Amino acid sequence: MMDIPNLTLQYTLLCDDVRIEMGNKISLMGIFQNIMVERLPVSLIKFAVVNHWKGEGEHSTEVRILSPDKSDVVVSSQPTTIELARGGFTDNVSFFVNVVFQAAGTYWVQTLANELVLDEMPLIVTDQENMAALSEPEEFSETIN
Repeated sequence: MMDIPNLTLQYTLLCDDVRIEMGNKISLMGIFQNIMVERLPVSLIKFAVVNHWKGEGEHSTEVRILSPDKSDVVVSSQPTTIELARGGFTDNVSFFVNVVFQAAGTYWVQTLANELVLDEMPLIVTDQENMAALSEPEEFSETIN
């Protein structure tokens, strides 16, 4: 991935919702890594991607969710400008509404800054049928000497 001078992506979290509390604290509800549902396709009513940035200066950020083969953008946030004082940090939250995942697979959550991809993390989407296939024991042979 690319490096941007004076800007570092510290972490990315996926969650069901984010709320701003008193004292400018953020509360994250329902942090997740994968999406497991009874049946696909599925439409997620709402979820959020939280990026924690460290650095300085003014930068444009964006989040994209790509299809498993990375050929299609499933959904993309609007570019957001973040401003950081020297040595500062900030959280940027991108909300997504009514996102449809058509099929099981490993989707990709991309975080961009200044139009460059800085990070890419997998988001596994599966249903009960595909989950059962994943959990079946593999055949093996045993050799005794």
